[in-house]
Amino acid sequence: MKKIIYTLILLCLYSVSNAQEIKCKAKVISEQVTGVDTKIFSTFEQAIENFVNNRKWGKDVFENEEKIECVYTIIITKIIEGVEGGYLGRISVQSSRPVYNTSYNTNLVNYSDKNFAFKYVQYQPLEFNDNVIAGPDPLVSNLTATIAYYTYIMLGLDYDSYSLKGGTDFFNKALNIANNAPEQNQINGWKASESQKNRFWLIDQILNQRFVKMRESIYKYYRHGLDLMTTDPETARNTIYSTYLELSQINTENPSSIWIQFFFNAKSDEIINFMAKATMQDKQKYVPLLSQMDVSNATKYAELLKN
Repeated sequence: MKKIIYTLILLCLYSVSNAQEIKCKAKVISEQVTGVDTKIFSTFEQAIENFVNNRKWGKDVFENEEKIECVYTIIITKIIEGVEGGYLGRISVQSSRPVYNTSYNTNLVNYSDKNFAFKYVQYQPLEFNDNVIAGPDPLVSNLTATIAYYTYIMLGLDYDSYSLKGGTDFFNKALNIANNAPEQNQINGWKASESQKNRFWLIDQILNQRFVKMRESIYKYYRHGLDLMTTDPETARNTIYSTYLELSQINTENPSSIWIQFFFNAKSDEIINFMAKATMQDKQKYVPLLSQMDVSNATKYAELLKN
């Protein structure tokens, strides 16, 4: 009896010490392809969730209520001819974290990557090795490499939001994936020469010293801005305003940066709602800066100046 109890205690301790960090939901949308059994995509969703949720991505222990919530959405647009289980499409990732002393969750990531080629074989477990990124089948490897890359980005941003540059280890892992990514004709998004706005440039800018103020501003925005809104709202507001000025300077020095756009993809709605409650004086000061940085939402910002 004592041996049984001792074994159960060990199992519980092992479970706690290996508590994973992510609570992921996956959705696969396949209406644009025909001739494929849709049951495959239900299995695919479960495979993604198992891959993300059951893997230990870092060293820290997370309680269940501390797990980072995220959603992966894969929209399949085309079958790769001649490749069984090969698909083209796009992958979106969304993640959030709670704001202290509130029931509000703030977006960390809300991004859609339109260059996603992969291969999924039903019932084949998804595997990933940080030391062997490419693997024997590039399209199979690109599936898990891309998901792992964005998971590390998501974790890095979450850690950065709680402590200054706290996510560096995760960002370095994402950089390792970008530098050693699978290569094949259908695979895009990893090479610096392909585009100024792809996976390579996102992680390059996140870690580049040229953008070091960006990470400092993001930390201030969350930890000394949003997290203090209920306890010291005036200081919190002023801190958030100061991050707009800092981000504007970064944007001036690095126009059309994917890193800036990545940030505003997640934050634009929140910022617009925040500025809607600002004084007209503050709106006149900060709205033009926000419009210049977040061009796709310039019309929405302009509406703030009418009220």
